[in-house]
Amino acid sequence: MPTFPSLTYISFHTGSTEHGGDFIKRLSEAAGFLEFSRRAMSDVGQKPAPHHELLIRHLQSVADGACDRLMVQMPPGSAKSTYGSVLFPAWFMARGKGAQVIAAAHTASLAHYFGGRVRTTLARHGEWLGVEIAKAAKASSKFSLSGGEEYFSAGVRGPITGRRADLIVIDDPVKNWAEAESQAQRDMLFDWYRAELTARLKPGGRVVLIMARWHEDDLAGRLLATEGGWRCLRLPALAEAGDELGRGPGEPLWPALQSADELERRRREVGERAFAAMYQQAPKARESGLFRVGAVTRLAAAPDVKMSVRAWDLAATQAGGGRRPDYTVGLKLGMTEDDRLVVLDVRRLQGSPAQVEAAIKETARLDGMGTMISLPQDPGQAGAAQIAMLARGLVGFRVVSSPERDAKLVRAMPAATQVDAGNFEIVAGGWNDALLAEMREFPHGIHDDQIDALSRAVNSLATLVQAPARRLNVPLLSR
Repeated sequence: MPTFPSLTYISFHTGSTEHGGDFIKRLSEAAGFLEFSRRAMSDVGQKPAPHHELLIRHLQSVADGACDRLMVQMPPGSAKSTYGSVLFPAWFMARGKGAQVIAAAHTASLAHYFGGRVRTTLARHGEWLGVEIAKAAKASSKFSLSGGEEYFSAGVRGPITGRRADLIVIDDPVKNWAEAESQAQRDMLFDWYRAELTARLKPGGRVVLIMARWHEDDLAGRLLATEGGWRCLRLPALAEAGDELGRGPGEPLWPALQSADELERRRREVGERAFAAMYQQAPKARESGLFRVGAVTRLAAAPDVKMSVRAWDLAATQAGGGRRPDYTVGLKLGMTEDDRLVVLDVRRLQGSPAQVEAAIKETARLDGMGTMISLPQDPGQAGAAQIAMLARGLVGFRVVSSPERDAKLVRAMPAATQVDAGNFEIVAGGWNDALLAEMREFPHGIHDDQIDALSRAVNSLATLVQAPARRLNVPLLSR
C-alpha cells in the first residue's frame, strides 16, 4: 500500500524550513478531498452540489481506509464521474506516495477519456498538489508522476495483466441495454471482475464502482447479492422515503440541472422500466411468470415473528469448466403474529460440498436454535447419507428433510398464492434484487434456486402451524 500521511498531526507555522513543494503538498493533504474538489471546480465556474459533497465524503473515507468497497449508484448527468473518476484518482495519487490506480470503463475509449481528464487535472493543479507528471509519460491512458505514482486505464476485459493497484475505479461497466439484457454478457462481466480485475488489487486495496443501474443482475446487483462488505451510496433522481440527502419524496437530485417536472418528462420519454433502473436506481424486470412481484412489500427492518424456518436448496454441481450451475441457497422465512410471511434473509453461494456444509452450520449458529432447518433429500441411499452427514453437524437444532416429489411449478404454487394475496413481505437487504428478479422470471428464468428454497420454506412453515390460520390459507397451500 502507498504511504498516506496522517492529517491529524500536520502543523504549519510561519518559520517553516520545509522545501516549498513539500510544504504545499502537505497543505493540500491537510485540506482534504472536499477542498481540492472545490478548488478544481472553481476553475470552471462551478462548485460541488449537496449530492456531490455527500459523494466526496464517501470517497474521502475510501482514501482514509475506513471503506475499501464503495458502490455509487446515481442517474446519468449527475456528475458522478467528474468527482469519482477524474478528481478522486488525481487527488488519491497526489496524496499517497507510490499509489497505483487502475481505471476501467465499458470500452477502452471511455476509459482513456477519463485518463486524459485525470492527467489534465494533475497538470493544472500539480503545483497546489505538490506533484508533477513524469517527463517520460506521454499517453493519457497510462502515465506516472515524478514520485513513482502510476495511473493505468483499460476497457472491460482489456489488458491489465502485470498491473497492480491500490485503488481500482470502475465507471459505467455496462455499455447499453443489449449488454444489460444479455445473461452471457452479465456473466462475462462478473467473471472478469472476480477473476481478472480484482486479482490486480494489492493487499489492503480499495475498489470504487460507479454506475447507473440497468438490470437487477447487473454488476452492482450481483455484487450486492453475492458479496458482503460493500458500502452503497444510492441516490435516485427523484427522492424516496428515507433519502440519504434528507430530500422529501419526489424532490430532484440536482434541481439546478433538472427539475422534478423535467425528470417526469424524461420518465415518459424513456419508459417506466428504463427510468426505474437508470434514474431511480431500482431496476425492474418485465412482469411475467407465476409470481405477482408488484404485490411484495419491502420492510425497512425485520418484524417480530412467532416461528421461522431456514430452507435450503442444494446445488448439484460446482461452478467452473464452462458450466453455469444453480447456487446453493438458504432462505429464512418467518411468520408474524398476524400470520404474514416475511423473508428475513437469503444466503447464496457456489462452493464445494465442504464449503456448503460449513455455510449451513454457520448460518444455523447465527439463526439460533429457534429456527427450524429444512433440507431437501435426494432419492436413494446417497440422499439419506448426505442428510445424515449434515444433521451430525447440527446437533441441538430442529432439522427436517424430505424429497422433492412434485414439479417445481407445483411446489411454488403455495408461495405464489401468498404473494398474490398480499400476504408476503421481504426485509430490505442486498439480496432483494436477485430474489425479486428470479421471482419475476420464474418459471422461465435461467436460475430457480431461490424459488426452490422459497417453496420449501413456505411448505415447511405450513407444517408448523398447529391449526389452520386464516391469512395463511392452508387449503390453498395444498393445491
